[in-house]
Amino acid sequence: MKKIVYISLLSLSLTGLMSSCDLDAPSQSALDSSVIFSTPSLAEAAVMGIHQSFGETNSYRGRFLPYYGINSDVEWINNMEPTKMPDAGKYDLCTYAATATNTQMNTTNNAYAKFYEGIERANQAIVGLRNYGNVETNATMAQLLGEALTLRAVLYLDLVKGWGDVPARFEPITTETMYQGRADRDVIYKQLLADLEEASNLVTWPNGSSVTQSVERVNKAFVKGLRARIALYAGGYSQRTDGIRLSNDPELSRTSMYTIARDECLDVINHCPSLANLAFKDNFLRLCQDVVSAGAESLWEIPFSDGRGRVLYTFGVKHNAKDQYTQQAQGGVNGPLPYLFYDYDVEDIRRDITCVPYDWSKELVNGRSKQELRSVKSWCFGKLRYEWMNRIVTSTNDDGVNWQYMRLADVYLMAAEAINELEGPANAAQYLKPILDRALPAAKVSAYMASATASKNAFFNAIVDQRAFEFAGESLRKADLIRWNLLKVKLDEAKDKMMKLARREAPYNDLPEKLYYQTAEDGETLMIYGLNHGDTDEAGEALGYESNTTWLSTEKLEDALINALYTQNPDENQVWPIWQTFIDSSNGMLSND
Repeated sequence: MKKIVYISLLSLSLTGLMSSCDLDAPSQSALDSSVIFSTPSLAEAAVMGIHQSFGETNSYRGRFLPYYGINSDVEWINNMEPTKMPDAGKYDLCTYAATATNTQMNTTNNAYAKFYEGIERANQAIVGLRNYGNVETNATMAQLLGEALTLRAVLYLDLVKGWGDVPARFEPITTETMYQGRADRDVIYKQLLADLEEASNLVTWPNGSSVTQSVERVNKAFVKGLRARIALYAGGYSQRTDGIRLSNDPELSRTSMYTIARDECLDVINHCPSLANLAFKDNFLRLCQDVVSAGAESLWEIPFSDGRGRVLYTFGVKHNAKDQYTQQAQGGVNGPLPYLFYDYDVEDIRRDITCVPYDWSKELVNGRSKQELRSVKSWCFGKLRYEWMNRIVTSTNDDGVNWQYMRLADVYLMAAEAINELEGPANAAQYLKPILDRALPAAKVSAYMASATASKNAFFNAIVDQRAFEFAGESLRKADLIRWNLLKVKLDEAKDKMMKLARREAPYNDLPEKLYYQTAEDGETLMIYGLNHGDTDEAGEALGYESNTTWLSTEKLEDALINALYTQNPDENQVWPIWQTFIDSSNGMLSND
């Protein structure tokens, strides 16, 4: 299915939006709001135009998606150069060392500004639809209001994740409200929870209308899943001005937030296809092949046109040349931490899809590249691959693959987590088990579940582990670790595991020193021996394959690189500072305290 390209009617005719969040007041509307928001086609164009702020160069496309969520205990920016850190660029954003003058972000057109631009567009649409859309009786206009509320919630959730307490703007900007200080994130969370409760009554389930036949449009399953996610964040830990703590607001108590998460997730599960009928790999094949029809695992995607978005560029398997699969020599910017592959069960089908130890060669034979072994310190994520696409990417920087913001597996694991907290592991088990059923053989699932359900704490630890195995490379992990108050704990564990891996110390002492490999008969597929626990150099040498000098050593995975996973205390730098350009233009209302 061809993806839709959205052009912002709001940016063309409704309002002269500001170049940053707090700089310029809007100009007089060129087309009256009463006309736009009483006319379904014009109202739809205005609401769909909110997406423009997602896709602009330095918004989600080029700044937020590549850097937020990296580094965690399962994902990092590949090939960091420790000798260049700390600097004022991309490494600082990922290693918990960002300053207000960061060279990647301290501009008036970066993600922070574009998120507020999108919020302003949403605010204009929400007010217009409430005033002129007859949403009480017009289902088309009600859907649009629900979408505007939801898109605003997405933007605000990511603002809070990225920057902590930020200005709360839930009405269109006026000259009186142009300058605002930071608001307590609890105020924002409560507004988003209320907005999404309203939105869930305005939009239809996937395939409930012609609009919700596409996962590029907001549906009730995504609204409820997003409300559950926000509830878990609101009820969890985060860095505040007085340290890392839970909210003090009784309305955001852990019990209340887990209850919302449980109820919303169960409603989604009861209305969506069973996860048991949705293969793990198929979800990512559909994503790479631009299949946006609703009814599978994907619940909502940030839509990028074919010539926009840097999703494979950042998270795909690296191609070193223009070859048979792509005319864009990119991919492999971010990747899994090298220990992650070895922590999966050897029969876990998620392992080889998520963690890829090869890239595609720079040298071509008859125009075709082949898979070649990549360094242990720079694995590729394999969920997104140019070779899985149905079209050849020709852009230098953009690949047009959507960003999958939420999928059904997340809803199952949120349900399992919430129910375990409220009711215990016996009732929560049925929502964890489907995740394992499609990943592992039945006997291993039974053994795992018996151990996981032994206690509430054991089940929570299983959730922590399974969310790592399930979502590595999807930029959910960092926010999960923060809300669990496990960020530094797990990053330190990751450093320790990488140190042991490089030295082949337990639990990695049963791995061979070398890898053994050769190209298959198809001329491009790399066959590798030596990646599994229990493999030996003796057995590898007997194969007659080529071998590398060494695969695991401190020379291949340097201590300095491992320690660069973070360079400042992560628990003191869970959020980015507001960039200096916005501090300077805030009329004294903003600061980084």
